[in-house]
Amino acid sequence: MSDDAYREKAGRVAAQMARQAAWPAAIVAAGDSVAPLFASARGALHAPFAMLGLLAATASAVVVLGLSVLLLFDALLFRLMASHDDALSGGAAVDDLLVRMRLKPALAAPRPLDDRIAGTRRLLTRQRIAFAVFVVAFLLAGFWMPR
Repeated sequence: MSDDAYREKAGRVAAQMARQAAWPAAIVAAGDSVAPLFASARGALHAPFAMLGLLAATASAVVVLGLSVLLLFDALLFRLMASHDDALSGGAAVDDLLVRMRLKPALAAPRPLDDRIAGTRRLLTRQRIAFAVFVVAFLLAGFWMPR
C-alpha cells in the first residue's frame, strides 16, 4: 500500500469510527433521559417487566456509551496514524502512545493497519449489539405496554 493510500485509508476509518461513535451515543443519551418520564406517565413503573426493561435500558446505555468512547479513542488513534508519512511510523507512534499510557505492552513490531481496523470493527460490532439490547429494553420500559 502506498503512503498516500495508507493515509487515505486511516483517515477514512477515523472519520467512519467517529460517526459510528457519535450517533448511537446521542440516541442512547436522549432516550435514556426521557425513558423514566414516559414510563412513569404511562404507569409502567409499576409493571415488573417495564421496570426490568428500564433497568436493562440503563445498563445497556452505559455499555453503549462506554463502547462509543472506545470507538472515539480508536478514531483519534487512526487520525494519529494518518498524520504520519508511512504505515510503519504511524503504527509505531500509536504503539508508543499506548505504551506510555500503559494501555498495551511494548511490541517488537507495529501491527499492520488492517489488523487495527479489524479490532476496531469488533468493538463496533459489540456496540451495535449493545445498542440493539438498549432499543429492545427501551421499548419494554413502557412504551408499548398498555396503561
